[in-house]
Amino acid sequence: MIFPWTKKTDAQTPTADDSAPFSNYRMTVRVELAQRTGVFAQVATALAEEGASLGAVDLVSATRTKVIRDITFDAKSEEHAKRVLERLNQLPDVRVIAASDQIFILHLGGKIRVSGKFQIKTRNILSMAYTPGVSRVVKAIAEDPAKAYTFTCKGNSIAVVTDGSAILGLGDLGPEAALPVMEGKVLLFQQFAGIDAWPICLRVRHPDDIVHTILALSPGFGGINLEDISSPRCFEIERRLQAALDIPVMHDDQHGTAVVILAALTNALKVVRRQLDQVTIVVIGLGAAGTACCKLLLAAGVQHLKGCDRKGLVMDEDAETLRNHRHALHEFIRYDEPKGTLREALTGAHVVIGLSTGNVLTPDDLAVMAPDAIVFALANPEPEISPELALPHCRIYASGRSDYPNQCNNLLAFPGLFRGALDVQAKTINEAMYLAAAHALASIIPEAALSEEHIVPSVFDKKVVPQVAEAVAKAAITSGVARRKKKDLEEEVPPA
Repeated sequence: MIFPWTKKTDAQTPTADDSAPFSNYRMTVRVELAQRTGVFAQVATALAEEGASLGAVDLVSATRTKVIRDITFDAKSEEHAKRVLERLNQLPDVRVIAASDQIFILHLGGKIRVSGKFQIKTRNILSMAYTPGVSRVVKAIAEDPAKAYTFTCKGNSIAVVTDGSAILGLGDLGPEAALPVMEGKVLLFQQFAGIDAWPICLRVRHPDDIVHTILALSPGFGGINLEDISSPRCFEIERRLQAALDIPVMHDDQHGTAVVILAALTNALKVVRRQLDQVTIVVIGLGAAGTACCKLLLAAGVQHLKGCDRKGLVMDEDAETLRNHRHALHEFIRYDEPKGTLREALTGAHVVIGLSTGNVLTPDDLAVMAPDAIVFALANPEPEISPELALPHCRIYASGRSDYPNQCNNLLAFPGLFRGALDVQAKTINEAMYLAAAHALASIIPEAALSEEHIVPSVFDKKVVPQVAEAVAKAAITSGVARRKKKDLEEEVPPA
């Protein structure tokens, strides 16, 4: 069986490094080989000639004349994997029995499930967990709704909500297509931060309908994570929900991205020995992520900030004006009235942060920047400029891809952000909490360990979530949005 292939355009196919295996296209093919010396060598040679990377080889069965093996290989794209399979089918003494895409196998039946905290094995446990015993807890919460945090899963639950209008870099594909992404986000919340999250894909599009739906389902959750909702609707939806709810609401595409960028930039500037308030920063792409990045950079103390979009330089005001009005930054973006070109904006700049589309930067663009330039090319899957083209003209390069150095991955931010907010039952996630998260994330790498290719920690670093969560919780308490202090929560847990 060959699992379905998702169609992609050439522009979506990674091409920056044609020599590298790409594990997003890992195939396992079951082949029947003639039991004769040299037949497997033909298979290995064909894989090498096609540029596929040979992985595991497992024996399934063997007879005197035939041997069946499962062979795993990495391809560079779906089209490449198809070509490899066609080549194997053409080999003498080789028959392809089946081929399976490991990505689709991983998603069979979904990636998540609900699991209870204890087993119901006796009538006594049943009567306490459900009727009639549960009625006592119901009455207690009815008298004091805040007790829902103590006696239900609310205090550790996040709703991951989307309408499927901006799925990853793929666009508007609808709520069903968004579900695998939301399941993945839920899995990350659980495994990285111990948070129970729930994927909610809405078949509504108007901001009014989205806001009303989330308000209606909000009582069961301690926070709302908005995901893959297209700009500019995402701004209005987040703003209205934050005003109406007393639980944290965060659009991760905006604020998770901004936190990771500020952390990475903080460390990159240490490497090149520059100060945040002394460098000129150009942000390319003023959509949801780009605008949020600008706001957080201004809050952190950036003094020289320019914004570019498709038509060129469209945001170029003095820092004090932008900082004072950063929460309404869109008023200073003139999308249809550029003040200059991208090249002009980059002239003399120290940092460029790309949050736009692939291949919009050229080596000549980077050549006009200041010495020891910092380039964050964060578009996915194709960055604004590949490292091969960028590194001759910059000191530090970062991207959103795991196969390039310095991956700026939102996974570094959102688990710790929500863990810290839930730990103190925060009413919101505010700017102070985002800044605290960024500074905590940056501090995880000791200054002695910083280098051009090591400005952000690994997403698997066990210190990331606890340190970010601790900083966020403290900022929530200091800024007055926490209902509880962490010590209060610890004292509430009865002794074993």
